[in-house]
Amino acid sequence: MAGPDPMDAIRKTFFLECEDLLEALLEGLDALSTGSGDTDTVHSVFRAVHSIKGGAGAFGLDRLVTFAHRFESGLDALRTGRIEADAGALQLFLRAADLLGDLVRASRDGLPTDAGAEDSVLADLDGLLGTLPEEREEDLDFAPAMLAIPLDDDTPADAPAPLRLSFRPHEELYLSGNDPRHILAALSRLGPTEVTCHAEALPDLATLNPESSYLHWTVRCAPGVTTADIEAAFEFAAGLCDLEVTADEDPVPAAVPVPADPPPPDKNLPGAGPAAPPPAASSASAATTQTPTVRVDLDRVDRLVNLVGELVINQAMLSQSVRQGSLPPNSPVMAGLDEFLQLTRDIQDSVMMIRAQPIKPLFQRMGRIVREAASRTGKAVRLETSGEGTEIDKTVLDKLTDPLTHMIRNAVDHGLESTEVRRIAGKPDEGTVHLAAHHRSGRVIIDVSDDGGGLDRARIRARAIERGLLSEEADPTPSDLDALLFQPGFSTVDTVSDLSGRGVGMDVVKRAIQTLGGRIAITTEPGQGTTFSISLPLTLAILDGMVVEAGGETMVMPLGAVLETQTVTGADMDALTPESRVLRVRGRMLPLLDLGEVLGHHPRRDDLAGCVALIVQAEGGSRYALTVDRIADQRQVVIKGLGDSYGPIPGIAAATILGDGQVALILDPIELREHAPGARRPLAETMP
Repeated sequence: MAGPDPMDAIRKTFFLECEDLLEALLEGLDALSTGSGDTDTVHSVFRAVHSIKGGAGAFGLDRLVTFAHRFESGLDALRTGRIEADAGALQLFLRAADLLGDLVRASRDGLPTDAGAEDSVLADLDGLLGTLPEEREEDLDFAPAMLAIPLDDDTPADAPAPLRLSFRPHEELYLSGNDPRHILAALSRLGPTEVTCHAEALPDLATLNPESSYLHWTVRCAPGVTTADIEAAFEFAAGLCDLEVTADEDPVPAAVPVPADPPPPDKNLPGAGPAAPPPAASSASAATTQTPTVRVDLDRVDRLVNLVGELVINQAMLSQSVRQGSLPPNSPVMAGLDEFLQLTRDIQDSVMMIRAQPIKPLFQRMGRIVREAASRTGKAVRLETSGEGTEIDKTVLDKLTDPLTHMIRNAVDHGLESTEVRRIAGKPDEGTVHLAAHHRSGRVIIDVSDDGGGLDRARIRARAIERGLLSEEADPTPSDLDALLFQPGFSTVDTVSDLSGRGVGMDVVKRAIQTLGGRIAITTEPGQGTTFSISLPLTLAILDGMVVEAGGETMVMPLGAVLETQTVTGADMDALTPESRVLRVRGRMLPLLDLGEVLGHHPRRDDLAGCVALIVQAEGGSRYALTVDRIADQRQVVIKGLGDSYGPIPGIAAATILGDGQVALILDPIELREHAPGARRPLAETMP
């Protein structure tokens, strides 16, 4: 039986690399759009498209090659200064980048694409280039050959001698996706060129290593070709080859280093070099600056995470068994156990770092959503991002695309006003949507903000009364009105468009976020804008927890949510209503909840003296106190989801297995407060 096709693995690697190239392409175009780009940025976006085109050609992806070639021609006109990097050109390049990503993914998955969108972008690219000379695809079919060069008798006597160069590629040049024939083709376009290929070092087929470099070339350039022309042709091979340039009459070659940051070419050289990021000036320095990486299937990482989870559980069981043996603290067994505990934590941290990914690619994908939504609504919108380096579990990251897409579309369609309304309000014509990410209290916070008109709570209330969600006499708080946006089918829009208005979206967003163990909150200011804040766990695998007991049950409180603890005394407590109590903590009055009562493990207790109060950090920086009977332990616990078996349970985030084999519930501190008695009348923190 035939083995697996090695080309399948290479093809898979190509599409993985395409994702990195597309990310670099969008990053460069965004930098140019915001004015923070430079000449190097233009070169980087050109190289990204050129690399995709070269790889696609190797696999016969003709449609992708054709589009990438036309896109590359536009970028080449930009980098050579034949067109300006104005707003119209950059918007067109962003559209082309979006479509290039669609074509890459369609080629990978064998799916159809929108031919109309492709023709529209290509027509706009042709209109942008106009009558500019375009690189011919057949130029890339260059094959080194001996060329006869006629030497005219009328050559000036004082003309400089033609240049001769020796070109010896390193193995790294091929591994980076480059091809010497592209460089030689670029040299041939400068004039009649004499190329000699040296194959003396080529071994027998039996001993040939396909990843080694055996060939080198000698090239006699056309008269008038300068060293700057040669350096421009070798722009993308910096540090990946040995290059020597001499005058043709000079028998002693002098080494000319290829610059790591070459100047722009003096002549128009469309497609002058192969596409690859410019490495350092020498192979030695490149080796010190590039971090080696290896691609691993996510399934393998998930299996490793699961094994580490089982290791954590077994470590907890072993620790409990050793403690029950009443061994002295300084015994060899206890010393070895401490080392085992530290080793387990180090392994767990390392595995979590493997699965942690920066949120930047997700934010970049939202740029396309903003552009499409702005085009459909006729609004001018700019996307700003911050905190792109914030890392989050890959599993969480993959499931955030749909919720963020809904929120971005809502921000553009509902949040931002029309241009006319913004002018009347004294705002810039261009609206802003801001995506921000940061870590706080062991969680990842993602904010989606706009500078629009804010939520119209009067309209929300009227629509809620109309739908029977509120009575005429009801006096809901602002947060209660904001929460109505997450009701299924709720919408304040009178007209339905292809973008929104059917009341489907925010309820889906809330369910998706809750499935990830997260929460979503709203802050708004009339006339200034609205911010939706998503709070998510860093990982869905393991967390540091505080094991507590309440009402005879053992539960786990996420350690990152607990700011401090204190023992409750009668003098610290005050009752505001029959259902509401507060706890005095260093002059502040915090809402006080009894965990056992909230979860129904026992009836209300009037006397909580002697209980332990956990001071819990809630959303928006607010705090409350949660009493438990005692704190049993502090340890890492493995998260086991309950959704598939039990569905969402108010106040419960997940479950875990303790060291004695007991199943314990993991608490959700935010939902505990929301579902506690008296939660519909929230208690504000007050100063005495």
